[in-house]
Amino acid sequence: MASYFSDPEAVARYAEGPVRQVPGFLGLLQMAGILLAERTPDDAHVLVLGAGGGLELKAFAETQPGWRFCGVDPSAEMLGLAKRTLGPLASRVDLHEGYIDGAPEGPFDAATCILTLHFIPEEERRHTLAEVHRRLKPGAPFVVAHHSFPQHGGEKTRWLSRYAAFAAASGVSAANAENAISAIGERLPLLSPEQDEALLRDAGFADVTLFYAGFTFRGWVAYKA
Repeated sequence: MASYFSDPEAVARYAEGPVRQVPGFLGLLQMAGILLAERTPDDAHVLVLGAGGGLELKAFAETQPGWRFCGVDPSAEMLGLAKRTLGPLASRVDLHEGYIDGAPEGPFDAATCILTLHFIPEEERRHTLAEVHRRLKPGAPFVVAHHSFPQHGGEKTRWLSRYAAFAAASGVSAANAENAISAIGERLPLLSPEQDEALLRDAGFADVTLFYAGFTFRGWVAYKA
């Protein structure tokens, strides 16, 4: 899956994907921004992990003109797309190529990680969450959203089939939708919602609360204690 984000043609088409494949994607970004704003100042400095593409950066920057952002992503191609997506808003964003270990220390007023953690194996995910937690100010909100659904027995197949049906109903070809669920089911280190919530708590986050559920996707807000 990582090679997808290094393919210039795939990167160029990226913006079409989340709207077609993630139920209520634009609403998800809107809700994430509202949750961040509840506990952050008007001049907040926000860490955005997995910022390639720039969709969430643009959504947050448009609604919060006083916020500054630090966007981190391992793909140079996706960061280039983020800069193009942001346009003049890019002046308020520092983009860093790499992973969380290479991100600035902060401390940040808030953080997000949207449609990213499902690419990261469990132990590496645990480390990533701990490093985000370390870079936040006390009480800072952290919003995450990614594939997270039951992984046992027929439940996994059932939910992936629903994901494919939604994508097809949104304009993705049936063949591409089927290829997508095969790749997701076989290649991504998927976890259940219960496992994801436990990882957030183990990393030191408190008040872990589900705010979004769309077929195979879940989203939580949590806070640095």
